Amino acid sequence: MRIGLDVMGGDFAPDAIVKGAISALQDLSSDDELVLFGRKSDIERIALQENCDPSSLTIVDCSDVIDMHDSPIKAFKVKPDSSLAVGFNFLKNGKIDTFASAGNSGAMLVGTMYSVGLAQGVLRPCLAALIPKEKEGVTVLLDVGVDTDTKPDTLYQFGLLGSLYAESTLNIKSPRVALLNIGEEEGKGNLQCKAAYQLMKDASYNFVGNAEPCEIFKDNADVIVCDGFVGNLIMKNIEAFAKSIIKRGFVDDFIKRFNYEIYGGLPLLGANKVVIIGHGVSNQKAVKSMVLQSKNIYQSGIISRLGESFKANK
Repeated sequence: MRIGLDVMGGDFAPDAIVKGAISALQDLSSDDELVLFGRKSDIERIALQENCDPSSLTIVDCSDVIDMHDSPIKAFKVKPDSSLAVGFNFLKNGKIDTFASAGNSGAMLVGTMYSVGLAQGVLRPCLAALIPKEKEGVTVLLDVGVDTDTKPDTLYQFGLLGSLYAESTLNIKSPRVALLNIGEEEGKGNLQCKAAYQLMKDASYNFVGNAEPCEIFKDNADVIVCDGFVGNLIMKNIEAFAKSIIKRGFVDDFIKRFNYEIYGGLPLLGANKVVIIGHGVSNQKAVKSMVLQSKNIYQSGIISRLGESFKANK
């Protein structure tokens, strides 16, 4: 398979991205091709510094970069030779199978929508985060940043997307899907949650009811659904708290699993192709994880299953 990676996105680009890509090569098979999008001179320079033959990497030379401060929609028009624009063009035309970047997340969303689009029937895409459970395993929390004003029918679909993701990539049979709420009772919550509950309780997936925020770390559900506004706040709160207690020396196996480097990036579920959005501060280890995660999600077959499931749930 052909794994696409934007070398110019992220706070530590291009050095950390290229180094992470080189590290990932050791865990990829001979049938895998790593395609790097960015300035060829920079990529070759870093590769040589790492004692890596640049010929072992497929490099697509791009003269421009979409920065964090660029307007996502405008950037693709004024920077057609940027690493993101060229990367998404490759993804659209089937020249790569997956595309990942630690750069401008808004541009990644726009690029996805305007290049490969969403699977038929999907109302809105969502970002899925993996939150460690206290004992073992993870909870899939979604959405964590794309759709901040989510309608009930979209929340219902997020449950299906999360269920497919947990089953395909985490090998969880009949994942338990819950709706994030302020209480477990059916009548709890705002109008959005109440309406979503009524849709989800008749869903084809394994809906187990409402879940309070504290249950994210427990084993009462495998997938927890919320809108992107709430999910983003929760994820950033968890991340900040984990960093805070680590600084104070309270570290055990559970706390270590909150390290974003382990997971690499967040998959944009609902898209017609595998798109991974990495953390802006991604380092070499995180980039390696992002590359391997791209391969894992692609090989899970979730994209083909996505189309089949949404046809069946019309």
